Amino acid sequence: MWLKLFFLLLYFLVLFVLARFFEAIVWYETGFFATQLVDPVALSFKKLKTILECRGLGYSGLLEKKDVRELVEKSGDLMEGELYSALKEEEASESVSSTNFSGEMHFYELVEDTKDGIWLVQVIANDRSPLVGKVHWEKMVKKVSRFGIRTGTFNCSSDPRYCRRRGWVRSTLIMSVPQTSTSKGKVMLKEYSGRKIEAEHIFKWITAHAASRIKTIYNSEHLKEEWNKSDQYRVKIYLFANLDQPPAFFSALSVKFTGRVEFIFVNVENWDNKSHMAEIGIFKTPSYILRTPEGIYRYGNKTGEFISLRAMDSFLRSIQPEVNDLFVLSLVLVNLMAWMDLFITQGATIKRFVVLISTLGTYNSLLIISWLPVLGFLQLPYLDSFYEYSLKLFRYSNTTTLASWVRADWMFYSSHPALFLSTYLGHGLLVDYFEKKRRRNNNDEINANNLEWLSSLWDWYTSYLFHPIASFQHFPYESDWDEDPDLFLERLAFPDLWLHPLIPTDYIKSLPMWRFKCLGIHSEEEVLEASQESESDSDSESKDVLSGEKEVSEDELSTVHSPSEGEPQCNAEICSCANKNGHNEPYERKARSYGSYSTTEDMEPDWSAWPSNMLHCTECVVCLENFENGCLLMGLPCGHVFHQNCIVMWLAGGRHCCPVCRWASYKKKQPYTHHPPLSNDTPS
Repeated sequence: MWLKLFFLLLYFLVLFVLARFFEAIVWYETGFFATQLVDPVALSFKKLKTILECRGLGYSGLLEKKDVRELVEKSGDLMEGELYSALKEEEASESVSSTNFSGEMHFYELVEDTKDGIWLVQVIANDRSPLVGKVHWEKMVKKVSRFGIRTGTFNCSSDPRYCRRRGWVRSTLIMSVPQTSTSKGKVMLKEYSGRKIEAEHIFKWITAHAASRIKTIYNSEHLKEEWNKSDQYRVKIYLFANLDQPPAFFSALSVKFTGRVEFIFVNVENWDNKSHMAEIGIFKTPSYILRTPEGIYRYGNKTGEFISLRAMDSFLRSIQPEVNDLFVLSLVLVNLMAWMDLFITQGATIKRFVVLISTLGTYNSLLIISWLPVLGFLQLPYLDSFYEYSLKLFRYSNTTTLASWVRADWMFYSSHPALFLSTYLGHGLLVDYFEKKRRRNNNDEINANNLEWLSSLWDWYTSYLFHPIASFQHFPYESDWDEDPDLFLERLAFPDLWLHPLIPTDYIKSLPMWRFKCLGIHSEEEVLEASQESESDSDSESKDVLSGEKEVSEDELSTVHSPSEGEPQCNAEICSCANKNGHNEPYERKARSYGSYSTTEDMEPDWSAWPSNMLHCTECVVCLENFENGCLLMGLPCGHVFHQNCIVMWLAGGRHCCPVCRWASYKKKQPYTHHPPLSNDTPS
């Protein structure tokens, strides 16, 4: 998780540097930055109208360029970034979708139950033509959609009873606006009563109703009273301008932030005395002033703070966020971090997507589960102070220059999703390259074959399904069973028509291994003579074992550790353990094997090198050979000890039990208590 978080933070850093690089390129080619002010006099009449449309100001009665330019200047300063965004938005000829309501419940759910938005609905009466034609309606939809106003069409033929109850006997236009200034308040429906059906007149009717919800101040006494007033709103935004009504984007934001931010329009058109404005720090108009308990903030002086709906919306969301905004942000970050697993995971392509789906499900589930107690925590009444301190921290941090850069980058990349996705993909490919190189340097196994990985996944699944206890290596020593219950079920699976459970051999790697050492050896001739006698005695016995030898696949043997060259080990031909009938002759001779500790009186094993839970012996019951000085031994959980090569051949051949006591080789057992070695001891 921390690795994915690191790569995600690195990706955000790359995006930040890349945005500064783009700004440098624009400055080199054009000679200006996005925050540089634009003189409206130098703009054409078409560009001035585009700016007014983006801000939501009507210009239907203005025929001169001078009047249009003055209206732009009265609504706020124009920056190069805002001009660029407005022109790009105007060039984009994307069609905006409009909702077709199917009936009363659909209309109620989307329109009347929506408390934080404006709807414009065209009602078509039975056997009547629509009030606004198709061409004008499409133009109207495109015009109002840039201010967050949603549109739809309700045909009374789909639900005539609801139209009669509402009194919609003729085609008309319906506008829904929240009635109160509180969050989640009632919604009122207004019907268009004008005679002109052009888009400009309808838009003017919409903006007039939306602006009626904003508190308007017309004199300095009222401003002084409102400025010193303390009410439920902790955050207020003032617009000081010489306009008849606030711009449409300002009115639309007042609906969107109902209950969180109070919008106040100060009309200074007929003011003679502006001394009180100077007292509170307002020296120019138009000005957008954000007033918080911490002080005042002049909007429009930093990067990305344009006079537009999108820019001010992102600014207010960062200053006064709601819980849903934080949840959406955490959801985006968590999923971006989870998608990093697609590039960090190495191996088969199918493996990458399986891991990705698993990570997405896990992270999203944990996110939702984590948010549930947070929501309950915020509902507690005595945590209001904690909530206020959290908002104060947001206001302090998001009014900095760094926060303005982050908001500007967010608006840039969200308006260019192809660039965002391509940079994410490029960053992921670089992560994949360096991760693959790192694992190769560490000699990590990378399975790049899809079929091989699916086969290993199926083997693991079947092993866990039929024999789940074999998938674990560490078990408690305490056990109430005298015999393994899984082994008992295996014994019931006779004849071989039943399916045998598949048990992975990974546990063999964790079995204890050590070297057999003797405390004293007299001479090499004596040792060689003793070993030759031992080999001659075991040749006759090994012939019967060789006749019933069972082959073991090389793939199974490759997963376990084998001794290095030059190490003493038993003969491979003598290490066969079972005959064709499944019986093993060494098991019948276990008493002889564990009954003697030394073949010669002058060789004493060094028992201090043995693990504490292993039984002391000097002979391997698999190959019936004595342990030689320096040979590699391996012990099983039951305590019996064998040649490492012998017991690996035994276990990898499918016999996952001890050759002596039949205890499961993958299950822990109560450790033995060692007694002083006696010549007549028998194995327990």
